[in-house]
Amino acid sequence: MTLSKRDFFKLGAAAGGAALLAGVSTTGARASNVLQPITGDVQPIGTSERKARVAKAQKLMAEHGIDAILLEPGSAMLYFTGISWWRSERLTAVVIPREGEIAVVTPYFEEPSVRESMTFGSDVRTWNEHEDPFERVAGILKDRGLTGGKIGLEDTVRYFVVEGLKRAAPGFEITSALDVTLGCRMYKSAHEIELMRKANEVTLTAYGHVWHKLEVGMTPADITALMRTAQAELGGQGIWGMALLAEASAYPHGSGQQQTLKEGDIVLMDCGCKVHGYQSDISRTFVFGEPTKRQREVWNTVRQGQEIAFETAQIGTPAGQVDDAVRKMYEGLGYGPGYKTPGLSHRTGHGIGMDGHESVNFVHGETTRLAPGMCFSNEPGLYIFGEFGVRLEDCIYMTDDGPAWFTVPPESLEKPIGRMG
Repeated sequence: MTLSKRDFFKLGAAAGGAALLAGVSTTGARASNVLQPITGDVQPIGTSERKARVAKAQKLMAEHGIDAILLEPGSAMLYFTGISWWRSERLTAVVIPREGEIAVVTPYFEEPSVRESMTFGSDVRTWNEHEDPFERVAGILKDRGLTGGKIGLEDTVRYFVVEGLKRAAPGFEITSALDVTLGCRMYKSAHEIELMRKANEVTLTAYGHVWHKLEVGMTPADITALMRTAQAELGGQGIWGMALLAEASAYPHGSGQQQTLKEGDIVLMDCGCKVHGYQSDISRTFVFGEPTKRQREVWNTVRQGQEIAFETAQIGTPAGQVDDAVRKMYEGLGYGPGYKTPGLSHRTGHGIGMDGHESVNFVHGETTRLAPGMCFSNEPGLYIFGEFGVRLEDCIYMTDDGPAWFTVPPESLEKPIGRMG
């Protein structure tokens, strides 16, 4: 990217943009007054969809010999029930029995608020501060005709919950619920993919807006503030992001060293948001000014790595082979070997959906075969400690015919944004 090109785009930006930039600070900034929300054409997940998810979970529970699953607050609880809550030392949980209606356990004083968040179901068991909440869980199991068997838990459930269940329901074995929860959540519906597409549109549009506003002397906080504001104005929620400059871009999650943008610097950004609970995750690497031959070479290699990952990610392929294919190409160019640097020091991609990182991953040794509905990031970065790093990240979803892009990666350093798939 040349300065003249940058200046050209600045001239085409909305009037007043430069004046707004003058007020940018690490405490936040408005990217402009021209961005408008673009999320009004999508609808959140409805009650009928959540009930269908519970029905599928109950079918999987029967297949795997699990009599009930217990969910703590988080994405799984939201996925199945629509209840949006938080974790604390006081138990709030959802019990999904293999047969029958779901039930909720929560502190007495939280019941009105929890009920506001519920989209279906009416069985709420409350407990007071001097009482054992796990006795309420045991009561639900008994009322559903369960006196023994297996209770499934996700791997995020906390240890005190395990101990409480063992104490209050000793006739039950504690087991993993991942065959059930991943068996539902790993395969996205058309509606879920629509929401993820919209979240990606928000983030990609924001990148196109912010790229033209980079200025000498900006800090990473200044840049992320612009990106955060742009995504918010476009209708994104749960916004997150980071910007890494120059040498800091060689370290995938950054550096604590003070950084300010100067001519010739790499700018590596990793940002995303949610739309109705579903995530985007896009990384872009720019050069502020004229790229060096080495910067361009590494950027183009990473772009080639994305294509190799995309082409390898076919239905029925073990997920680990996607990572292996990229590393084979990189090692042929002298990077690595394996996860060593200079090279690709992290997995080629991760699952994504309601959580930014979900199972399964594009990582060596992963044997899960790709299937329709799975969604992944595609981010085979290259990192050269002491110099710079390049990461391009676009998410894909698996169709019956193979992979499809949520966002199509950029063409070149001169056109570094990309487009919607």
